[in-house]
Amino acid sequence: MIIDDGILFRPAEEKDAGTLVKLYDQAARWMGKRGIEQWKPGEKDVAHFRAKMRDGEVWLASEGNGRVCGAYELWWSDEDAWGVQPPVAGYVHRLMTERTAAPAGAGRRMLEHAERRIARTGRERARLDCVSANPRLLAYYQRAGYRVVGEFPSKQAGDGRVYGVILLEKRLDQLTLV
Repeated sequence: MIIDDGILFRPAEEKDAGTLVKLYDQAARWMGKRGIEQWKPGEKDVAHFRAKMRDGEVWLASEGNGRVCGAYELWWSDEDAWGVQPPVAGYVHRLMTERTAAPAGAGRRMLEHAERRIARTGRERARLDCVSANPRLLAYYQRAGYRVVGEFPSKQAGDGRVYGVILLEKRLDQLTLV
């Protein structure tokens, strides 16, 4: 467990998969109500999150009272969006906050936690992608220090739909590891 400015981070365990599904579905509904075409409720199930725990890392964020306030996935490759790459980056996916429980700035602190985790492995870049049709999220990541390095116009979702994503990257060489 790692405590960061009042938020407790711990690797997710199999028993947490249902909580992750609820976080995802809640975030998807929040986006949908705001006209953001990105995630769909029911799109990620328990099997998805358990597979990500086996293939990469999934982190839960909790407040001091133990209530989960967010989560994210950390992958060590992302060939679907980035193609085959040398092992210089970690890939952040599904940054989710629990809107009623997350303290202000929780999303940014989870992102910073992911960046430190990547840097500790000796990798020099954090990478992520966001749907091309979500300028608000793009601006959020740019304010966090990410720069656009490309676009992948034909990423395919699990349900077969095709959508475009903006590829973003942040160099971690200036990051202070605590």
